[in-house]
Amino acid sequence: MNLGRLVTAMVTPFDDKGEIDFQDLTKLINHLIANGTESIVVSGTTGESPTLSKEEKVALFKHTVKVVNGRIPVVAGTGTSDTRASMSLTRAAEEAGADGIMLVTPYYSKPSQEGMYQHFKTISECTDLPIMLYNVPGRTAVSLTPETIIRLSNIPNIEAVKEASGDADAASFIIENAQDGFKLYGGDDSLTLPLMSIGSTGIVSVASHIIGKNMLQMIQSFTQGHVQLAAKQHRELLPVMNAMFMAPSPAPVKAALEMQGIISGNLRLPMIPLTEEEHQLLYQTLQPKATFFVS
Repeated sequence: MNLGRLVTAMVTPFDDKGEIDFQDLTKLINHLIANGTESIVVSGTTGESPTLSKEEKVALFKHTVKVVNGRIPVVAGTGTSDTRASMSLTRAAEEAGADGIMLVTPYYSKPSQEGMYQHFKTISECTDLPIMLYNVPGRTAVSLTPETIIRLSNIPNIEAVKEASGDADAASFIIENAQDGFKLYGGDDSLTLPLMSIGSTGIVSVASHIIGKNMLQMIQSFTQGHVQLAAKQHRELLPVMNAMFMAPSPAPVKAALEMQGIISGNLRLPMIPLTEEEHQLLYQTLQPKATFFVS
């Protein structure tokens, strides 16, 4: 599964009634592809997946695959805290034409390392699609240890991990010891360059909704050996990256997309819009970066 280096964890557009806005979704997909995104994750945490029914997720998969039309890979977020439900959704994603799946660690139930290993192994056996694991302890209250990720890397179709623990030592250990060909992607925009410096493949990004071309330029500067330039670009982009998490995600990035006129900023409870103060701060942060905005 070649996802490139810049993967966008895509938001899910909603209309004023809280239903999926497929017209806005089409606009958003084309915006992302035009602005550097090399693959898309649909119905991940940034896509407010906990608020989506299975039927809505499948509709998102089908629509995204149709609009993308083979231009870039589509990765379907099919992980839940229920192994059987994850298997069912994975099969549906495969039928919808997804190119791969992303499986978050089972949230809330806090299984053991062996329990998580068996969870991912069991799901991997129900599909031929390549799998990206997603380790995000800040949201799930459970963390895959590097040793468990390395063990899972020996399963043929488990090909990558989105490592969002913020632990560079753990990331380094995984990169060094995982199965040959296994890829580690960062899950924190601000750590894109630091993690690439120790061997990560790229980033599963939120900020790429807004500064995709600029992030891709930074990544390319680094991979082409222009390390000082990449570092300067990183420092310039950092305020925008951090602004995307000034409030619980995806509220800030949806507000930023609305400022750009790409999609509305509607959210589903329990996510709520930015306060007026937060909105103003976001606007002020983005204003110096107005050249990033692409109509």
